[in-house]
Amino acid sequence: MSELENYLDPKEQASALPKEPGVYLMKNEAGVIIYIGKAKVLRNRVKSYFNKMKGRPNRLKHLIRQIVRIDYMVTTTEVEAFLLEASLIKKHKPRYNIRLKDDKAYPYIRCSLSEDYPRFYLSRRVINSKDAFYGPFTSGFLVRENMKFLNGLYKIRDCSNGFMKAQKRPCLTYEIKRCTAPCVDLVTQRKYRNQIKKAIDFLEGNTEEVLKDVERNMKAAAANEEFERAAECRDQLEAAKIILDKQTVVSRENIDRDVIACLGDEVGSLISMVHTRKGRVLGQKIHFLSRLQIGVEDQNLREKLLSFLNQYYVDNFIPDEVLLDQDLGRDLTRLLKNVLEERSGKPVNLVHIPTSMTASILNLAQKNAKEHLKKHIDKSNKQEEALKEIQSKLNLPDLPERIECYDISNFQGDQSVGSQVVFNGGVPSPEDYRIYKIKTVVGSDDFASLKEVLGRRLAHTEYQDPQLIVIDGGKGQLGKARAALKELGREDIPIVGLAKSREKGSFEDTDLERTYERFFLPGRSNPVVFKQYSEGLRVLTHIRDEAHRFAITHHRKLREKKSIETSFTSFPMFGPKRQERLKELLKNTKDWSSITLEQLKSETGAPTKVLKEVLLHIHGLVKKD
Repeated sequence: MSELENYLDPKEQASALPKEPGVYLMKNEAGVIIYIGKAKVLRNRVKSYFNKMKGRPNRLKHLIRQIVRIDYMVTTTEVEAFLLEASLIKKHKPRYNIRLKDDKAYPYIRCSLSEDYPRFYLSRRVINSKDAFYGPFTSGFLVRENMKFLNGLYKIRDCSNGFMKAQKRPCLTYEIKRCTAPCVDLVTQRKYRNQIKKAIDFLEGNTEEVLKDVERNMKAAAANEEFERAAECRDQLEAAKIILDKQTVVSRENIDRDVIACLGDEVGSLISMVHTRKGRVLGQKIHFLSRLQIGVEDQNLREKLLSFLNQYYVDNFIPDEVLLDQDLGRDLTRLLKNVLEERSGKPVNLVHIPTSMTASILNLAQKNAKEHLKKHIDKSNKQEEALKEIQSKLNLPDLPERIECYDISNFQGDQSVGSQVVFNGGVPSPEDYRIYKIKTVVGSDDFASLKEVLGRRLAHTEYQDPQLIVIDGGKGQLGKARAALKELGREDIPIVGLAKSREKGSFEDTDLERTYERFFLPGRSNPVVFKQYSEGLRVLTHIRDEAHRFAITHHRKLREKKSIETSFTSFPMFGPKRQERLKELLKNTKDWSSITLEQLKSETGAPTKVLKEVLLHIHGLVKKD
């Protein structure tokens, strides 16, 4: 990566960029990447940001004011720049880029064909490998439902590789006739792979032969008076029909296709996707992109759609054909087509004119887009009403677009943490959530802890200032928070203390008196009370509850971690050095259930007998979690 640190003025940095394709990274004063873009000619594209500012969106002006340094990466072609941009956006998550909010991605059925005895499991990332991927599905439930059916019908193993290698005799799954026990060589590799092939045929849409096969088995079992086996086949047949009923047949074409419709207005853009595999509709998915686009060109709906598709197809299956309801133009269409073919290693057809067979699917995608965009607009209007109500009730100078809430959690002064939860536009913004481990306060002192957290937060000038800070608590907490703001010279930020509603009365009382949620403001003795069930009250109580949940969750994790670390001291021959090695192994292993006896032995060097107990203990902690 090249840097232009010798220039103080961003305009001069832009003029010094090369006239080549590549990716540019705009950074603020703290060195944080705030925007990533691609360009066919780096110098021309970046210089356009600093041209006439009049009439440009406020968000673009705000971005340009924050730019201190511009880094760049030169690529050989525009396609390479396009590919690099998507991976960098996914890695750095810049504030001003269009990005997929749901990083979890779609679930797929993955068949591990690279293994001697393949199995099916859920995967949320499609990668180039010998394995096969089927999907996407709209939920993990549908994936598990399909895998359960296929594993039962074709007796395919559902155990992990570690479990399979450790087996000395067939497990219970074999005993109930749901597996052929490849772990102890009770089935040949050839016969097992033949069963896998039949299961793959079902996933690829060749379902008629599968259903006939099950029906034949059912009739044969009934004829031989094997009624339990016949009943099992009947259940499998019904399960298969239920799965297939959820997949509407729209054509007889033997291709995979994604159909995409896009609508947009001043609120944002909504993208509706319908996935068809071998003529069957697997599912539909809606993506909403809020209004945070940069630059005049980027306001174009085609540019938004292009940026979305570039990021979406990084981790998702690339079909044979992508049907769009927007004409991207010759240059952008060719660019996207080249990128998709580069990623998938196969020809990809990119079209915007539907055929007689695909017109109905495109209409379905467009109808979904209109319906969901209307819902988003209604929801956005409600959120705006809520923010206006909050502004009016709390007498705020500005509309509280960004609200931050803080809460402290500890157990008898131990493992004390503070949570920061952020709502943007009245909705949660999880990427802005933060946890602060309390460093300067000993014991259970929520007031002092809150003061520390606010001081550390407001020291970060790279973060956008909130229009309102909410403190979980009454006058005491509010006083400490105000003191922190005063020390930092940030008394200009509005702050409110939210005291939870309470019920008053004794055990003998039949009716309990309930107080409302009370909002304490600086310099005012009486609390502010919102109307019950109002949108403004809903937003403020939601952020308070979210801050409490976030703090409690992280505090419990710290306590559990401490408990786990101390639990290993009870094992014989496990001194401080071996404990440290074990802790390091656990720290570097995401899935503790995958840890094997061989790993423990190589890391700690402890006797096998002791390590077996340790391994059981670790797996027990995973199940407990």
